[in-house]
Order: sequence, then C-alpha cells, then structure tokens
Amino acid sequence: MRAKSFAGMTCSVAGALEAIGDRWAVLLLRDLALGLSKYDELQASTGMPNTTLSSRLKHLESTGLVERRPYQDNPPRHDYRLTDKGADLWKVVTALREWGDRWDANGLGAATIELVDGASGHPLVLALVDAKTGRPVPRERARLRPGPAAAPGLKKLLGGNP
Repeated sequence: MRAKSFAGMTCSVAGALEAIGDRWAVLLLRDLALGLSKYDELQASTGMPNTTLSSRLKHLESTGLVERRPYQDNPPRHDYRLTDKGADLWKVVTALREWGDRWDANGLGAATIELVDGASGHPLVLALVDAKTGRPVPRERARLRPGPAAAPGLKKLLGGNP
C-alpha cells in the first residue's frame, strides 16, 4: 500500500498519514462521510479494483477509523461505518475539498459539493478559532510553538515563536 512507513516518527501529521494510509483511503473516508456504507457502493463511487478496496478497508479498520458490521446473514454481508475517530477526520476532508474548490482541482470551474448551515443555508468554511474565546483568528496571526511532546530539534526550530 505504501512505500515507506511513518510509524515511530514523532509527528502528529506523520501519525495521521500512517493511520489514513493513502489517497484511496481518503476517498473512502469521503464516501463513508457522505453516507455510503456498502462495499459495492464504495467500489462504484471510487472505481477501485476489488483488491485495492478490500486492502484499504482492512487498513482503515485496523487503525480504528472504520468498523465493519454484519447486516445480512445469508449470504453474509457487511457494511462499513466511520468510528468516532474516523468521523473526526471530516475537517481534513473538508480542508482538502475547500482547497480543491479554490484552486479548481476538479477542472470543472465550480464546486461539486457545498457545506452550508442547515438552519440558514449560508455557506460554511473551516476557520481557526481561539479555543478560549471561541472567536475566529485570521491565518496571519497563527503561530506554531513546541508542544509538550516536542522533540529537541522541533523545540529548537520553533523556539523563537510565542
């Protein structure tokens, strides 16, 4: 599935990529978040070959992002659902979609999906929010600083940031 493992790297981004796996897995996370759950639905949506789809679903299940549940006994059939851990990746998928829309990554000149407020119908976008006040913070004000588990090299790299 992957050429190099990121296991053991002291980086949350590397750990998240290790858990997700690859670009096919991101498409599965997208489709599961959209409500698809059956193997055939996922295959039709992504166009993945059987071996690819099966291995990606097994990987996502092994990392706790997806759970496989029986829904039929004869013949045995299973569907796939996001776990809470997997559903929490909606922000990652939304960020990719917003970037793709902004830079016309689909080549269509327009978005294929819009995220809107269910009450007002107004468009929604991801934003940085001050965890204490709940107020939006412009990207220009965002800074990185070493966290509690930062390695010495990272602390040195980010040491000058507040």
